[in-house]
Amino acid sequence: MNLVWQRLTLSSLPLQEYLNTSYLHRLIVGILRPWRQTSILMQWGDTIGACLLSLIYALAPFVSSTLIGLLLVACVGFWVLLTLSDETSLTNAASITPIHLIVLLYWGIAVAATALSPVKKAALNDLVTLTLYLLLFALCARVLRISRLRSWLISLYLHISLIVSVYGIRQWFFGAKALATWVDPESSLAKTTRVYSYLGNPNLLAGYLLPAVVLSLVAIFAWHGWIQKALAVTMLVVNSAALVLTFSRGGWIGLVVALLAVMALLVYWWSADLPAFWRTWSLPIILGGLIGILLLAVIFVEPVRLRVVSIFADRQDSSNNFRRNVWDAVFEMIRDRPIIGIGPGHNSFNKVYPLYQRPRYTALSAYSIFLEIAVETGSMGLACFLWLIIVTFNTAFMQIRRLLVSRNKEALWLIGAIATLLGMLAHGTVDTVWYRPEVNTLWWFVVALIASYWKPLTPSTHQIHPETAAN
Repeated sequence: MNLVWQRLTLSSLPLQEYLNTSYLHRLIVGILRPWRQTSILMQWGDTIGACLLSLIYALAPFVSSTLIGLLLVACVGFWVLLTLSDETSLTNAASITPIHLIVLLYWGIAVAATALSPVKKAALNDLVTLTLYLLLFALCARVLRISRLRSWLISLYLHISLIVSVYGIRQWFFGAKALATWVDPESSLAKTTRVYSYLGNPNLLAGYLLPAVVLSLVAIFAWHGWIQKALAVTMLVVNSAALVLTFSRGGWIGLVVALLAVMALLVYWWSADLPAFWRTWSLPIILGGLIGILLLAVIFVEPVRLRVVSIFADRQDSSNNFRRNVWDAVFEMIRDRPIIGIGPGHNSFNKVYPLYQRPRYTALSAYSIFLEIAVETGSMGLACFLWLIIVTFNTAFMQIRRLLVSRNKEALWLIGAIATLLGMLAHGTVDTVWYRPEVNTLWWFVVALIASYWKPLTPSTHQIHPETAAN
C-alpha cells in the first residue's frame, strides 16, 4: 500500500536521474550558458527574477489586470532566459519536482481542451493567460529555493496586505459605497458596510487576505526578535479584522478551515517538545476554544449571525438562490461535454453559458473552482487538478517531516502553505475569486513555496516519525 501511495504521489520518481539522461533537457537547458558566463547582469539572475516577482505582488491590489498581465509576460520571458542559460551543476539551478510534472500535465489537458473547444478563439486567448500563470509558478519555484529571496517575498506580501487591510478597516469606520449588489436589498444586512479596500469587491478582498492571515500567524513563530514578532501579531490582528469585515461567507469558511488546519499542524510541530498531557489535549483545547469564540460571535454579534444563518437558508437567500441556478446550468454544460470540457478561461465560459443559463441569471463563472475546472477541461482536467492537490500536500508533509528532525523553523512556512491552500480551496468551493489575478498569483506562489522545499525521497527520509525527532 505504501508503494502504491509513493507512485501515486510521485514521491519515489527518479527525476534527477531522468534529467541527467534526457536528451531534450540537455538540448534546451544551458544552450545560452556561454553568454550568461560573460554577462555581468545575468550573474544576478535569480535576484532579478525576485525583483520582477516583487513588482507583481507589490502592485497586484492596486493596478489593473492589464498591467499585471504585462508583468507576467516579463516574468515568463525572464524565466525562459534563465532556463536557456542555466548552469545545471549549480546548487541553485532550477529543479523539476513532482508538482512541476502535474502542472505540465494539466497544461497539456488545457491545450487539448482548447483544440477541441466549440469556441476555439476564446479558448486560445485564455490558454495564453493560463500559460502565463503556470510559468509564473515555475519562476516562483526557482526563486523561492533561495532562503533570503523567499523571506523577502513573503515579507513583501505581508506588508502589502497590511496596507490593504488598514484601508479596508478605514472603510468600515468611515463608510464605503457598494460598487455592486453584494447584499440583498431586502435583507436586514442591506445597510451593513462590506469593506473591499483597493480591490473593489469584498469577496475578492477576502480571498486576497486569507493567505495573509495564515502567513502572519506563522510569522509570529518563524520570525526572530520581538520587534518582528510584534509586527507579525499586528498583521494577524489587522488582516483578520479586515477579512471578517468583508462579510464574505466564502471567505469566512476559508478562514475557519485555514485556522483549524494551521493550529492542528502547529500542534503536530510542537508535539515532540510537549509534556504527555498537552500532547494529548492541546489540540482539542485549542479547537474547542476557537469553536467557542465562533459560537459566541454568532450568538451575540447580529451581522455575523445573519450571515452565518444565510449560509443554511438555501434558496431563501438571494445569493444562494443565484448560485443554485447557475450551478444547475453548469451541470448541464458538464453533462454535454464531460471528458474534455469547453476550453479554458472565462471567455469560453461566457460564450457557452448563455446557451444554458436560466432567465435573469447571467454569470461570468461557475461560482465554484471545481465546477469551473470541470466545465473548462472536463473530467480529465478535474482529475488532474485533484492529483495536483494530492501531490502538493504530500510533498509538503514529506518536507515537514524531514525538517522536523533538525527542528528547522523553515518548516513553519510549509505549515502555513498547507493551511493557506486548504483555506483557498474551501473558499473556492463556493466562489471563483480564485481566478482573479490578485488571488491566482497568490495560489501559485504558495504552491511554488511548497515546491521550493522539495527533496527526493530516500529510505531515511521516508521513515522519519515525530518520535524519532524527540530522541
